[in-house]
Amino acid sequence: MIRKFLFCMILLFIGSFAGISQELRCSVSVSGSGIEGVNQEIFGQMQKQISEFINNTQWTTDKYRTEERIVCNITIQLTNQYSDDGFKGSIQVQSRRPVYGSSYESTMLNLKDNDFDIRFDPYKQIEFSQNSQGDNLSNILAYYAYIILGVDYDSFSNMGGQSYFEKAIEIVNRSQNSRERGWKSFESDYNRYWLVNNIMNSSYSDFRTLQYEYYRNGFDMLSSKLELGQQNIVESLKNLQNVNRVRSGLYIVRAFCDAHRNEIVSMLKGLGGSEKNVVYEIMMECDPSNSSSYEKAMESK
Repeated sequence: MIRKFLFCMILLFIGSFAGISQELRCSVSVSGSGIEGVNQEIFGQMQKQISEFINNTQWTTDKYRTEERIVCNITIQLTNQYSDDGFKGSIQVQSRRPVYGSSYESTMLNLKDNDFDIRFDPYKQIEFSQNSQGDNLSNILAYYAYIILGVDYDSFSNMGGQSYFEKAIEIVNRSQNSRERGWKSFESDYNRYWLVNNIMNSSYSDFRTLQYEYYRNGFDMLSSKLELGQQNIVESLKNLQNVNRVRSGLYIVRAFCDAHRNEIVSMLKGLGGSEKNVVYEIMMECDPSNSSSYEKAMESK
């Protein structure tokens, strides 16, 4: 009886953890190959610590099964060492979302941040607290973790990512006195400050609606109702156009185009008639610097 009881308790214990998992499945790459005179092992240690921090932190109170974790990538390219523990470079953040009823994964984020200025101690674990000011490395990583979560949640329920964007903007607000760039409005039109402030600005709320309509009523419907799903995707892109007409050159518009450009070009090639023209006109207006990509798609049959 004792053995049976212990066995059942072990199964219960294992089962309780089987339903709980961290939210992100992130592949991390760190390179400093262009920095001379530095032991390259430190970049491997940085990669390991960042991977453990991102993947082992529980960012929400929700329960995730292993297969439900959000697939994402963080690529860090370090170009300068300015002190024993200080490094500068760039960080690229990408995330993907599975499309219901298919094996296709859509790119949700493809962000390049050139204001990556951090201090790293290989003997000190990366730590973050939402209630206190951390170092720049943990703040940047936590900020992008919440952006990934917010965009993903928005795609499953309208405005569903609100709490995660609020956490991201809290990090921005706490970092206003930081010596490092990327957190302040006057430094650039395309930085961490403007990304989350654009998202949270009620004047651009159509962007949040876009995320939901594009995925939940669009891509997720393609496997069961192809024509209706396509129609809904086309209609959803009008939200992007609305935001761009409120104010052109917004970071969120550029970010959406950078993440979805190849996907929309492929879709354009398969659309016909008026829907094709509508998408073409929207993207030419919202992503004019890449007009040639859309022009080629229009020429294909």
